[in-house]
Amino acid sequence: MAGPIIDIRNVTKRFGNLAAVDNISLTINAGEFFVLLGPSGCGKTTLLRMMAGFEVPSEGQILIDGQDMARVAPNKRPVNMVFQSYAVFPHMTVAQNVAYGLKIARTPRAEIDARVAEALALVRLDGLEARRPDQLSGGQRQRVALARSLVMRPKVLLLDEPLSALDAKLRAQMQFELAEIQDKVGITFVTVTHDQDEALSLATRIAVINKGQIAQIAGCSDLYEFPANRFVADFIGSVNIFEGQMVVDEPERAVIDCPEVGRIYLNHGVTGPHNADLWVAIRPEKITMSKAGQAPSGDSPDGANRADGIIRGMSYLGDITIYEVELASGRRIRVSRPNLSRTDQDSFTWDEAVSMHWHPTSPVVLLA
Repeated sequence: MAGPIIDIRNVTKRFGNLAAVDNISLTINAGEFFVLLGPSGCGKTTLLRMMAGFEVPSEGQILIDGQDMARVAPNKRPVNMVFQSYAVFPHMTVAQNVAYGLKIARTPRAEIDARVAEALALVRLDGLEARRPDQLSGGQRQRVALARSLVMRPKVLLLDEPLSALDAKLRAQMQFELAEIQDKVGITFVTVTHDQDEALSLATRIAVINKGQIAQIAGCSDLYEFPANRFVADFIGSVNIFEGQMVVDEPERAVIDCPEVGRIYLNHGVTGPHNADLWVAIRPEKITMSKAGQAPSGDSPDGANRADGIIRGMSYLGDITIYEVELASGRRIRVSRPNLSRTDQDSFTWDEAVSMHWHPTSPVVLLA
């Protein structure tokens, strides 16, 4: 990975008494696909707009390609932005939309034609140059907005919820296409989204933002498998979180008592204070489910890493089935099972008593 193209240093943005962005520092590397992820109102779009120059930081610095952006107007920055609404001109053809920025920059006609053709081929719109936006699908209009930004050859492309207006199937298709385009052009993409699946499918790295602050920055698998805190664990994907207390913490093993599921055993130590209240997160796919009384215990001490319950809900999703299992305490947890054959979904039924168990490496201990 190349060095930083964006360097955000202790940036705060206040609207009255509200700190929409609260002392954020991060670096974004040249050539990476960086995603700002978080719930609505967390400050991610405000941070993106400060990079673009549409908002001014109350405190801190934003450097792009080594230059402080404090006195640089939006149209003079080495960035371009794709808006959530696409903002394509309805009275212009596809080619005219894409060429607009080049015309404003007084680029020679021959160069405009060549660069527009190149950009349209990149987003797979070649052959549609003469169409107007109302003759295009939502996905095609999104590609027009993307081509219009890429044709300017910015060092950084900023995208504000670029796929939110598309239906689920088209959104999934465009996620792959967007990642492919970024890989081809090799410039830095910075995207804002609240959709966890979209973030995981696109990003080189993700910054999870909560209440104007960074909760964690990591690669996709690290973020999912090793969340830094309870907020990240709960926000990224589906998870079961249990409150517990540490009773053993040694270099090669740890034991946690959780009132709802009993004793949880890990085959490694945990960095943290002994006897501290904490939470344990277990992803639904990390839990194995079997008929009542059949749970193996070979990987864990007797009685640990297992719980019994009754199936109270089932959701068949094609590739997987999600089960809601009610524990003796009344708490319901989620278990997901892959449907590897056409009869897998018939293995369990409503109101059936089941045993659940998990490997000592599956739980993640959260100290905050």
